[in-house]
Amino acid sequence: MSEAAAPAVDPGIVRHYHAHIYYDPVLSRERAARLRERVAAAFPEATLGRWHDDPVGPHPQSMYQIAFPTGLLATFLPWLMLNRDGLNILLHPGTGDDYADHSSHAVWFGEVLALRLDVLRK
Repeated sequence: MSEAAAPAVDPGIVRHYHAHIYYDPVLSRERAARLRERVAAAFPEATLGRWHDDPVGPHPQSMYQIAFPTGLLATFLPWLMLNRDGLNILLHPGTGDDYADHSSHAVWFGEVLALRLDVLRK
């Protein structure tokens, strides 16, 4: 007997997206800064978050966040794929469920990092 398929989730629940750009403060911060400048120039609708040289929240290493509206996904996503300059990036939607957004709804470019998801549990 087969299990019933889970009902489809309406993508309309996505309010925005976040891209977390991971870097090493000594080895790759300069590349992260270049990427940040290029994103700011190419995508003025994106909001660049603060630099976090120390791990914060579920993130296991230094990073900054780029928040962007859903309408920008189709152009920003391929641009980011092609221009990440070897940096690891977590991309996730903002649905209101931070745990699922950072885990089952997330996609990675580069190495998949082990997030500290316990800090996101409700």
